[in-house]
Amino acid sequence: MLRSEAERKELGGFLKACRARVDPATLGLPAGRRRTPGLKREEVALAIGVSVSWYTWIEQGREVRASPEVLERLAQVLRLSDDERAYAFALSGYGVPLESPDETVTDGLRQLVEAMQPIPAYVRNTRFDILAWNPAIADLFVDYGQLAPHERNTLRLMFLYPPYRTLILNWEEMTRGLLASFRAAMAQAPDKAPFLALAEDIGAHSEQFRQWWPEHDVRRFDEGAKKLNHPTRGLLDLQYVALVPESRHDLSLVTYLPSR
Repeated sequence: MLRSEAERKELGGFLKACRARVDPATLGLPAGRRRTPGLKREEVALAIGVSVSWYTWIEQGREVRASPEVLERLAQVLRLSDDERAYAFALSGYGVPLESPDETVTDGLRQLVEAMQPIPAYVRNTRFDILAWNPAIADLFVDYGQLAPHERNTLRLMFLYPPYRTLILNWEEMTRGLLASFRAAMAQAPDKAPFLALAEDIGAHSEQFRQWWPEHDVRRFDEGAKKLNHPTRGLLDLQYVALVPESRHDLSLVTYLPSR
């Protein structure tokens, strides 16, 4: 069976959200007048070869479990991306779990981050807690040393630290991507409590978070472009890259370089 009721409900909500975005025409179905967007449950069930009641139970979070074969067919019918497919498998108990968020950083990683100066860099865990950083990244965003430990979290800062709204010109794009990556990491974590506690904390203070969280967006967010309007350095176009150390899959080394 699925590992918890929360995971069953998360999977159900995710599949429902994915079903709503699929154009019926992709399955050769007439669009016509529909009360809700996307595919009907009956159409999905028929396409993947299961009963309507069984598929309904999946979306309702009941104690049923889809086989890998059924999940593969679902991924095709719902047009899931590779990241979304991995997310559905993880919620169904087939993913390889990541380590729980750890707040320890080896001396070697700390020295590497310091040695990368003046290249902005920091180390974060799967929950996006910032664990080590150099002066360059602090100058670029915020002096993490002046924040309380629980505030040193990228997702929390994106939603709840007001200066980021004007500093990061593509704030919505970056924040949505980070949230999607956070949800994917939570699905693979054996201990969901730290993730859920953070989500509850942010949701209690951010209307934007409460609007976006039910959308069930899932994707990787380990490389991309970030545009800043820095108070002293002006407009900056940066390329960020997140790398995972071979011996610590629960950590990422994040660096920022000027875009070419």
